[in-house]
Amino acid sequence: MNINEEFKTCECKNVHQEIVSGAKSTMPDEEVLYDLAELFKVFGDSTRIRILYALFASEMCVCDIANLLNMTDSAISHQLRVLKQARLVKFKKEGKTVFYSLDDDHVSQIFNCGLCHIQELNKK
Repeated sequence: MNINEEFKTCECKNVHQEIVSGAKSTMPDEEVLYDLAELFKVFGDSTRIRILYALFASEMCVCDIANLLNMTDSAISHQLRVLKQARLVKFKKEGKTVFYSLDDDHVSQIFNCGLCHIQELNKK
């Protein structure tokens, strides 16, 4: 079977109304779906993924993350700002040092689910 045969369109012209109605009744509002798409866009940058992965190990300051990822403090600060706006990371100040950590367990759950999916695909 070639790929074009695998993804043929439905030849049936009879809409299965009970299936469509069931799906429609559970579908979130458009605004919620938009916000979800925006969240997933944040995960679409490999630098931000590397920062999140680093924060699994421990909370870190900008210079720790920059050193680990061999990047400038400025580049890391920019990405942390995006992650903070998406509420994926939080920060706390200790004197003049700002430490970043994952915002909550949901961040690691989303990350781990995606990582498991990629690892499963790579086994196929």
